[in-house]
Amino acid sequence: MGRAAMVEEQLVHPADGREPIRDARVLEAMGRVPRSRFLPEPLRDLAYEDQPLPIGCGQTISQPYLVAFVAQLLDLQPGERLLEVGLGTGYQAAVFHALGAKVYGVEILPRLADRARRSLRAAGCRDVEVRAGDGADGWPAHAPYDAIVVSAAASAVAPALLDQLAPGGRLVAPLGPPGGEQLLCVLRKDAGGEVRRDDVMAVAFVPLAGAAADP
Repeated sequence: MGRAAMVEEQLVHPADGREPIRDARVLEAMGRVPRSRFLPEPLRDLAYEDQPLPIGCGQTISQPYLVAFVAQLLDLQPGERLLEVGLGTGYQAAVFHALGAKVYGVEILPRLADRARRSLRAAGCRDVEVRAGDGADGWPAHAPYDAIVVSAAASAVAPALLDQLAPGGRLVAPLGPPGGEQLLCVLRKDAGGEVRRDDVMAVAFVPLAGAAADP
């Protein structure tokens, strides 16, 4: 299956009653970013299948539908600043970059951070900035962020991430304990700094590593 078929069959007309992806900009970005570049060589033939795939170090790359769904939730506008915690090999960051965001990615596993840098460069995303470190600290040097994405699950959002979210910003994260119920949540900060949480759908993510991880 190629990118065009993936967009049509998984995003525009998804199976199992999933909500179609309707944002034309997201569909275009998903059709443009080569997911195969962000996978280990033996798995590249599976790049556009409707499933998460292992990327090493006990981590996975999210299935295309979930990446598109998160991008649609964020409603990114060109020039907005986005922080991704749990960068993996950089596929989701490349989609956000294709939507015009200025992307900063933090990955706690140095091996994956190095691979993300190489994969993003190979995909033409040379201005995505990558740091190896604990995502619970965010990346204060580039804050505030219009959007933050946490790509692994914990019971709560690290306080530093909420502090680095700009007024009017939105944060998407899977919340819930490993092995328990997880919900994909959107947190929005208003102009006064108050945060509202909306639960969107049940998900299953690998656990977040580092200081924000569940004990």
